[in-house]
Amino acid sequence: MATAGDGPWLDDAAGRLVRPFTVSDGRTRPTVELDLMSQVMATGTTPFGYLGPEHAQALELCRAPLPVAEVAAHLKLPLAVTKVLLADLVDGGGLTTKPPVSDHHPTDRALLEAVLDGLRRQL
Repeated sequence: MATAGDGPWLDDAAGRLVRPFTVSDGRTRPTVELDLMSQVMATGTTPFGYLGPEHAQALELCRAPLPVAEVAAHLKLPLAVTKVLLADLVDGGGLTTKPPVSDHHPTDRALLEAVLDGLRRQL
């Protein structure tokens, strides 16, 4: 049975009824360079080209800047699929992207401890 608002694509017992790579038409490589922490944001213009339901969801999520990893989590799609969808939206003019801004090295101990503390507060 589908959950309210999810349409025919999700089922409470079975999960996603459509294979994730069907969403990206089998494409696995985005046309735009995106990493996990790249920021994406809607431009406010309607993108040209076909927009599937996941494209529309991603566009709605990106009204405020979000990292690619967070968009993938909200869409409940693999990162590779999400990157393809976001690249479609960038190519169509609906999204803009910028590389992550960080004053810290990803293995900086203070940064990792701050992330761990934040996660603990969430649990």
